[in-house]
Amino acid sequence: MTAEAIVLATTAALFALGAAGVLLRRNPVAVLMAVEIMLNAANLLIVLGGRVRGEVLGQAIALIVLVIAAAEAVIGLGLALALYRDQVMADVDETREVRG
Repeated sequence: MTAEAIVLATTAALFALGAAGVLLRRNPVAVLMAVEIMLNAANLLIVLGGRVRGEVLGQAIALIVLVIAAAEAVIGLGLALALYRDQVMADVDETREVRG
């Protein structure tokens, strides 16, 4: 098995794990963590594509995706804190809870 195949299999496993976390979890923080895992899997695939083509553009794009993922985490955690402020249990399915 080549190094590219190992990285591709790892990327697929990470993305599947993240997708399962998004579909099965109801806790907003757990859903955000699963989305971050999916974004990291996408970053790994972007860097692999850049390596196969012999370009550094893949690493630059992966860095931009990391910055966007950090911004998404900050906004998502802010929303999760807004949900947790008034009640102990938060549910992702209840969108009316966000209004306050």
